[in-house]
Amino acid sequence: MISQERVKILNDKHVVDNPYVVYWMQSSQRAEYNHALEYAIHEANSLKKPLIVYFGVTDSFPEANERHYYFMLEGLKEVKAELAARNIGMLIRKVSPEIGALEISSLAALMIVDRGYLRIERQWRDFLSLNANCPVIQVETNVIIPVESASIKEEYSAATFRAKISKKLDSFILPLNDTTVNLPSTDLEIPFVEFDVDDIEGAVAQLEIDKAVRPVKFFKGGTSQAKKLLEDFILKKLPFYGKYKNEPGLDYSSEMSPYLHFGQISPLYIFRRLMDLNQDDKKDFLEELIVRRELGVNFVYYNLKYDSYRSIPSWAKSTLEKHEADDREYLYTLAELEQAMTHDLYWNTAQKEMLLTGKMHGYMRMYWGKKILEWSATSEDAFEKALYLNNKYCLDGRDPNSFAGVAWCFGKHDRPWKEREIFGTVRYMNSKGLDRKFDMAKYLDKIDKLQ
Repeated sequence: MISQERVKILNDKHVVDNPYVVYWMQSSQRAEYNHALEYAIHEANSLKKPLIVYFGVTDSFPEANERHYYFMLEGLKEVKAELAARNIGMLIRKVSPEIGALEISSLAALMIVDRGYLRIERQWRDFLSLNANCPVIQVETNVIIPVESASIKEEYSAATFRAKISKKLDSFILPLNDTTVNLPSTDLEIPFVEFDVDDIEGAVAQLEIDKAVRPVKFFKGGTSQAKKLLEDFILKKLPFYGKYKNEPGLDYSSEMSPYLHFGQISPLYIFRRLMDLNQDDKKDFLEELIVRRELGVNFVYYNLKYDSYRSIPSWAKSTLEKHEADDREYLYTLAELEQAMTHDLYWNTAQKEMLLTGKMHGYMRMYWGKKILEWSATSEDAFEKALYLNNKYCLDGRDPNSFAGVAWCFGKHDRPWKEREIFGTVRYMNSKGLDRKFDMAKYLDKIDKLQ
């Protein structure tokens, strides 16, 4: 059973006598452990109609480039094959997703859509629900606890959010089983031109996107790849995760964030996979998977300024602006930062890691953001630079966690610390701290070998 707290009816239309039920897949790009898909199958079976899964590929998604599209298309190619194995047809079109959704709704008795939290995703769903002649039902599946069930307001910190999460968790961790479709749809002829994702290179070539940021060889998109990395993490890294997760020179990351960003793996699937493992081994990872990740969702859902400097708390803005006129030993342009041309070897290495791999070690990403604040003329300028670079190069950029992570560097979800120049009472980080805590030579050597 799917909890009704995951389900939201977006309009007041009645079921139409059209030939299909359509699931508009957008944020949850997977054929398993997908509440929206299973709900859609159940509805199609109940109405005795075949189910069609639709996906729209736009070449104008904000800040997305070839690196992001390549990874996404690798996943979609796999999704289409996996759906076919379940006797479900998938229609992928090169069209703005909400326009394609409205067009195919003319053939739909009922439309199901998964849930997205970014401004553009919410606008797309509003557009469909307003203009479609059939019911539009949203099913939330990219978080373990639905956002309003977790909290009815923007949370101040992980501490306040954690207490609420712990009370709700047991209600949302039931396994999700595959539902069998009664009417296969793989051979249906849908009257729309399909976008062929079987040839990834050819598909990318058709897109009018920024192709200056190339795909990375370190990550391949798709649910199967995500599951392989998860199994490797559980077997080799999880028992040591709490001890070594912050060590930049070691490789104890789960590497799940790109896959979670594109919805290629379910956070509930990850949680269920860890259920029977030692509590001490998994507690630090579960804190990040559930509390920290879903705190980011809470942030972008309740704070409509999530992608701007105005999203940071008033105490942080006040103290940063108080120190705006402080002398700065170093000031770097966006181009100098982008090309890793600062005086700081550790920062340059972190930037190179992002350029080369599409990801950055979590602890280094905090240091990276703090230094951009220190080396910019204003804190607002620093915020914009950090967000631009993170979203441009990281596979997990443009994500609730990315917006929350950048904002954290400027005081979001944190508390005031000792006052100092430039930072005021916003938390400070420096290279001496890195040297004191970690073997930074290992990190430098690790990234140098990637080039």
